Amino acid sequence: MDGTLVPMEQDAFTKAYFKALCAKLAPRGYVPAELTDAIWRGTAAMLKNDGSAYNRDLFWRTMRGVYGDRVDGDMRVFDEFYENEFDGLKAETRLNPAAARTVARLKTKGVKLVLASNPVFPALAQAKRVGWAGIDAGDFALITSYENSRYCKPNPEYYRDIANTLGVKPERCLMVGNDTREDVAAAKAGLNVFVLTDCLIDSDSVDLSGYPHGGFEELNAYLTEVGL
Repeated sequence: MDGTLVPMEQDAFTKAYFKALCAKLAPRGYVPAELTDAIWRGTAAMLKNDGSAYNRDLFWRTMRGVYGDRVDGDMRVFDEFYENEFDGLKAETRLNPAAARTVARLKTKGVKLVLASNPVFPALAQAKRVGWAGIDAGDFALITSYENSRYCKPNPEYYRDIANTLGVKPERCLMVGNDTREDVAAAKAGLNVFVLTDCLIDSDSVDLSGYPHGGFEELNAYLTEVGL
């Protein structure tokens, strides 16, 4: 989603996210620097998930390790943040109408769509973010979130788990993403990959000549080429 359906500067969004979340939790006695560190620890636990638990369980287990049982009583405040203040982060994103048009095109074709965004956010946050792109969350057969996922990118098991959940063969799937580490990893699970270069994150310096790639214009040309 980030940089694919929802154009953004990742660092700016992350900074604004922590600022807003820390402001929400400050009245409950959470020190911003400590809370930020705890959330990063929880995120790291999710990224290392070996499939033994849902990401949500690992995240809150980590948070309890830092704050103890008090965090259980404050979960509702975290939920309130995603219900309310989280919407303010839309200002850190941009709208690319081509994203919504491409999703609509595929839906019309009867393609089973999955929003394969790294599942470190709750479902409510995932749905709100796709809404920022002008897309209805109901267009997707599955939106990965920390409640329903047991792996994270770039673990190939994340992609295999999606295919298994939907009952489809990996080779019949196409992963469209902008991150050469997290999204190209889908190829290791047997999925086809299209690298969207509009907001490219190329931390692994991947040779893109090995994959179909480009902006939404090139993506739509590729979809036509493969019969979609």
